[in-house]
Amino acid sequence: MVSTVVWAIMSYYFSKILNVSFDEAVAKVVEGLKQEGFGVLTEIDVQAAMKKKLLDVEMPSYKILGACHPSFAYQALQVEDKIGTMLPCNVIVQQKAEKVEVSAVDPVASMQAIENPNLQGIAEQVRAKLKAAIDSLST
Repeated sequence: MVSTVVWAIMSYYFSKILNVSFDEAVAKVVEGLKQEGFGVLTEIDVQAAMKKKLLDVEMPSYKILGACHPSFAYQALQVEDKIGTMLPCNVIVQQKAEKVEVSAVDPVASMQAIENPNLQGIAEQVRAKLKAAIDSLST
């Protein structure tokens, strides 16, 4: 028997470029997530952390926002009790020259690592909400 491996190239995130200041982009992202039912549980200033931990290394502004949609998180925890290792959904805001790029994890892509078909529908709903939040950002 011949075995064939097929690799599907799938992006693990989706992005949008904004022509606003970095701080304005962060505020817009938080508001866009809120409109879709997400809260931001964590905010990591990667630029500040790298500067502090790596002795004054310089890098552009970069924040990781840990977004959580409570009802979907609860549903996912009911079908897979270790799913917390994949939560919250990360959204990054990073300075790119004069523009700011916002990127969010694709929950469907990340859930493929877990062999539980009951997560598929939940991941698709979370993807739709995250994508709507990112798509709603005005440049």
